Amino acid sequence: MDATAINGAGPARSAASITLEDIGKTYPDGTVAVGDFSLEVRAGELTVLIGPSGCGKSTILRMINRLIEPTHGRILIDGEDILQRNPVELRRHIGYVIQNVGLFPHQNIRTNIGTVPRLLGWPKAKINSRADELLELVGLDPARYAKRYPHELSGGQRQRVGVARALAADPLVLLMDEPFSAVDPIARGRLQEEFLRLQAAVRKTIVLVTHDIDEAVRLGDRIAVLAEGGRLLQYAPPAELLSRPDSTAVSDFVGSDRGIRRLAVTPLKPAMTPAGAGTTTGDRPTVGAGGTLYDALAAMLAVDAAEVVVVDGEQAVGVITRTSIFEVPEAEAKV
Repeated sequence: MDATAINGAGPARSAASITLEDIGKTYPDGTVAVGDFSLEVRAGELTVLIGPSGCGKSTILRMINRLIEPTHGRILIDGEDILQRNPVELRRHIGYVIQNVGLFPHQNIRTNIGTVPRLLGWPKAKINSRADELLELVGLDPARYAKRYPHELSGGQRQRVGVARALAADPLVLLMDEPFSAVDPIARGRLQEEFLRLQAAVRKTIVLVTHDIDEAVRLGDRIAVLAEGGRLLQYAPPAELLSRPDSTAVSDFVGSDRGIRRLAVTPLKPAMTPAGAGTTTGDRPTVGAGGTLYDALAAMLAVDAAEVVVVDGEQAVGVITRTSIFEVPEAEAKV
């Protein structure tokens, strides 16, 4: 993709760093939504903001695209102070995905996706081509879905279209406010899988707000845990957060079952014994080589098995036992 700089010029690239320097928001009645908040989001990474209701995570997100103006502080995208930019022009170069999608009901899907490119003056043929490219990228056949209207799609499909629309002008930054919370658990899991695949392909800088620690652990490269007033309690990769919480408050928030959650970010290799020549799955459960120790344990528990065979395609490449899963040290988790 031909990425566009935040100011519409400059060399092509796919992502930009975000720097929040002591930003805060105090409302006229004296309510402090966010105190002094600082964070560095690396280019191409997905950072999750998580915390209890009222901790300011959505306010922080909206300050990044200036839907809410900060009371003080600086916000830099790719080193540029966005508070010096025209906010409307700025938002056209930042993707934004919200919980209820917000598609225009009177426009078909292709037209919905092309909203920002039209505002930027792209030619019609380029807009349509880009919309079809993105439909394919999010797993929707353009021939089948491009001319449909939002009410003809499921909630999960509408959410995919929302992501495609946010990516239409190839922004360097993508902001997501609880994007998957309005769909049922099964659809949410599938959307998360699709989104991980999508992010692996496009490598945008993403800031995602969620209240779901499992979603944060599954999606995030780094997780920022917030307390009331936008106070930052800890900012770390998922495995580090789960294995070494900085405080009792963080430990309580991530839950007493954080050891199980850590399995979800730990690869299979540390617990795997290589398969010998001629090893077959037999009647034993299997798990794909790209899975995690959580996947392996779930496969065993589903049929009350003592071990699982790791497969790459149709070939058995290793065996994992229940005992070996719990012998893996914390240092082997993805950090």
